[in-house]
Amino acid sequence: MYSNEFAKLWFKLSKEFKSHMEDRLSPSLTEGQLIVLELATTQEQMKPSDFIEHLETTPAAITTLLDRMEKNELITRQRDEKDRRIVWIHVTDKGKAECARGIAVREELLNHYLNRISAHNQQLLIYLLGKVAN
Repeated sequence: MYSNEFAKLWFKLSKEFKSHMEDRLSPSLTEGQLIVLELATTQEQMKPSDFIEHLETTPAAITTLLDRMEKNELITRQRDEKDRRIVWIHVTDKGKAECARGIAVREELLNHYLNRISAHNQQLLIYLLGKVAN
């Protein structure tokens, strides 16, 4: 019944969100890189394969993403001392600064949207989106 209207609104918001994030994060960061930085700064240790489920992509795409991030000095790769087959991802100081900037950009945009409705309706929206997502 409401699926067509929901789809229109969802795609509009998704497109605006993606466009805004790309514009504000570039040229030093992408949304995918922000996700990697967030995960890597909140976890004790992560391997490249650990990012696959969060980015819903292929191992080859993760490797390419990490290559770019390493080239831009956002991360470093370090081989495990005990098992040289394992590579650990570490966020550099520059990566931490870019992560903080990216989170601020995202929060500013989301607050712009959410501040259009009351705190009660914000809570209700999050609850309902949780129901839809799960």
